[in-house]
Amino acid sequence: MTKISAEKKYNKWIVVLSIAIPLVVAVLFGVKLDITVPVFLPPIYATTNALTAVVLIAAVVMIKQGKVKVHERLMKVAIILSVLFLVMYVLYHMTSDSTSYEGDYGYVYYPILVSHILLSIGVIPFVLITYVRAITNNIERHKKIAKITFPLWLYVAVTGVLVYVMISPYY
Repeated sequence: MTKISAEKKYNKWIVVLSIAIPLVVAVLFGVKLDITVPVFLPPIYATTNALTAVVLIAAVVMIKQGKVKVHERLMKVAIILSVLFLVMYVLYHMTSDSTSYEGDYGYVYYPILVSHILLSIGVIPFVLITYVRAITNNIERHKKIAKITFPLWLYVAVTGVLVYVMISPYY
């Protein structure tokens, strides 16, 4: 089996997940659970975003140093952190009312928020394709898309923290 044909067997999953994840999140935003979560989730999921950014940077440093196994482990950690963020984010919004930004810097906050949301949706297929190219050992194609995926994913992680910092006084 060629590397590209090995990749192709994952394509349906990439498409399904790239569409299903944002749709499920959107649907769950309309669901309100009458439960109280024992912790206040926004600072926890903001920290998760910050950790994701640190792990992504560390993974790039490791691969540039030729430490492939460490890079692989760090990338798996970044994926796990992103999934944990998403679960906590959805849980928070299912159990709490949305918070409105009331500051004087809406002209900064809202563009960051909108770009963060749109790119968080758009980065999903990039992460999945990049991961599939790695696990199918199609390293040259992996490197090409990773150069796109990394800055997008890093932007989403960092702007998630910025959005939290800017809206946190209004919780």
